[in-house]
Amino acid sequence: MSEDPDGSTPTDLSDPERAVLLRLRECENPSTEEEIAEKLATPIESVRGSLQRLRSKHLALVEEEHRAHRRLTPRGRATLDVGLPERRLLDLLAAGTPLTEGDLQPEERSAAIGVLRRRGYLADGAPFRLRPGAPPRETALPEEATLRAVADESESVDPEVFSRLERRGLVRVEHASFKRWSPSKEGRRISLEGAETDRIGALTSEMMRARNWEGRVFRPYDVRAPVSYLTGPRPHPYVAWLEEFEDVLIGLGFQQAEGPLIETEFWNSDLLFMPQDHPARSIHDVLYLEQLEGKPPPARLAARVAAVHEGRALPGERRAIGPGWGGAYDPRIASHPVLRSQTTAVSGRFLAANPKPPFRMFSIDRNFRFEALDARHHIEFTQCEGILGEEGISIRHLVGIFQACAEAIGIREMKIRPSYFPFTEPSIEGYVRHPRLGWLEIFPGGMFRPEVLGPLGIDVPVAAWGIGIARLAMVALGLNDVRELFDDDLRRLEGGAT
Repeated sequence: MSEDPDGSTPTDLSDPERAVLLRLRECENPSTEEEIAEKLATPIESVRGSLQRLRSKHLALVEEEHRAHRRLTPRGRATLDVGLPERRLLDLLAAGTPLTEGDLQPEERSAAIGVLRRRGYLADGAPFRLRPGAPPRETALPEEATLRAVADESESVDPEVFSRLERRGLVRVEHASFKRWSPSKEGRRISLEGAETDRIGALTSEMMRARNWEGRVFRPYDVRAPVSYLTGPRPHPYVAWLEEFEDVLIGLGFQQAEGPLIETEFWNSDLLFMPQDHPARSIHDVLYLEQLEGKPPPARLAARVAAVHEGRALPGERRAIGPGWGGAYDPRIASHPVLRSQTTAVSGRFLAANPKPPFRMFSIDRNFRFEALDARHHIEFTQCEGILGEEGISIRHLVGIFQACAEAIGIREMKIRPSYFPFTEPSIEGYVRHPRLGWLEIFPGGMFRPEVLGPLGIDVPVAAWGIGIARLAMVALGLNDVRELFDDDLRRLEGGAT
């Protein structure tokens, strides 16, 4: 845009842009898009387009404020009315009332048992009962206090408890962006005389036949205006980036494997030594499939997995690997079909089919969990699963793999800390810094426990990991929201207008 010293009208302002800029100059304070649209009696979409064009021409300035609000989900509001599952279970146990199927749904029961065990209310073993010396039943559970605080829009919320409630689908964080617009110095300087003139932007054949263009003013044509840049087909940026990451792992000597998206609980959880009453198996995490029967696991392997779950010796052996989970293993659960919630199931299938070391395998594929959508979570996510197994492998080798993967895509800063997973010991988590979201957990992993390897007949150490590849892609591609990885706006994908 040329700048004339006498402040004459620029040649590339449309009538809507002139009207919006005039409105900005009339306001003493910055205005919102809604305020401008209401004053001009113009659709807000038209106002937004004019404001963006004025901004690109350095005639308008914007102040943007991002806010995050904690909110109850519809399920959270319903739960607030009837009480959390752990509170209802606690009341039933305190009253000595037998637990029936109608008292709690299966997914509620798993979540309630996990919370009460963590809070020290339940005694070990079956049947479920209160532990002697348990905290008073009348004491408010932290989950109750946090749920009520979110409902009251209180700022005093325990972040760890809120995170657990978020994973259960009871609360969520809503992000909102507020924009206020004002004219720039140049926007205040230029002349807007004739802003109300009904100028013609394009001459059509109808206008020429009717000759209604005579005596009217044409909007000047700017030959310097940018035009659309056409590109040929190309892979989606996320898909292309995943292929590059695959090349990194193949370059490190790993072979790629795949597994089914529809799994059974045996491969998704049982083989990985996750107890059958683990809260992560509830609908708050795992998506169950109805009207579909899963294929039972191999009988020999199922018997060995049942033995480690119950703390018995493997068939043909004299000593148990460990104490198990203190309950009976239910083979009926093993055949339940689910949408795969972790690509660790691919590792289990790979080791079962290839029990002889060395092991160097990875898999990059989709998984599904019932998640509240936000900048870090999605109901469908991609995970990079991998294993490294042979004599002499230790947790140090796992840290080295994480560092090699991070450095290969240009990430130099990473933190490692101890962690816990049901199927690995020791376990670690690697964190990478995101410029807006802070430290993100991206590199979880550890050494497979004997309870996982023993039933498979493997006696060498095996390091395993499940990289949060979607979050890693956010950092590498400069995105602020995991949902942007699924963007289907061709203009943005082609690098055009946003």
